Amino acid sequence: MDQRRRVFLESCTAGAAGLSLAAGLPAWAANAKPKAYAPALLVDERGDALRASDLRVQANYVFHYPFEATPVFLLDLGKPVPPHSLSTQDHSGYSWPGGVGNKRSVVAFSAICAHQLVYPTRDVSFISFRKTRAQRGVQDALIHCCAEHSQYDPAKGAEVLSGPARQPLCAVLLSHDPRVDSLTAYATLGGELFDEFFRKYQAKLSLEVGAKARDAVSGQTVVRELEKFCRNSIQC
Repeated sequence: MDQRRRVFLESCTAGAAGLSLAAGLPAWAANAKPKAYAPALLVDERGDALRASDLRVQANYVFHYPFEATPVFLLDLGKPVPPHSLSTQDHSGYSWPGGVGNKRSVVAFSAICAHQLVYPTRDVSFISFRKTRAQRGVQDALIHCCAEHSQYDPAKGAEVLSGPARQPLCAVLLSHDPRVDSLTAYATLGGELFDEFFRKYQAKLSLEVGAKARDAVSGQTVVRELEKFCRNSIQC
């Protein structure tokens, strides 16, 4: 079996597991389903498969999925992350399956803030994971957006803890191959804001990414540390 087919089948298996988890929840918590996209193996800047165990604990990593212009935060929280029940802005409940990897500590979320669609660019990022509380923080280890101080808990499916955001960050689902310790993105779960994102930043994205901004990612996607991807990460 070739590598791409094997990754695809493993991704489908992981997706089915997430659906099974949702099936055991109350009706309100099983409305939103994972949205499948083409599987993409997470690779380093050399093009080699990224090993989950090589991630630094509580460090900001960025990759793009499911589109060439839509950034995602990848985090190893350093501890097992259990499933969590959440709800979108339109009250569609869903069950986020928790962390993956050998320690079940690796999570991924869209890096597009659910309030004003703030996102990390090559020049600047007003949103990132913070090991310690920000000036207006409510606790340590949160994803914090400086635009109007929305804060999300990545250990609880990026649930909103404070600020004006009205729903969690959209989760990006990952499958983990324990034989080689690789990670593959295969779906999103929760409230997608991609259409709004592309409408708001159409002109900006055409300059940053070009005509391929809305092209679907497939095959593989490069993971970079935020400090290397972005010239200026704002700490507010």
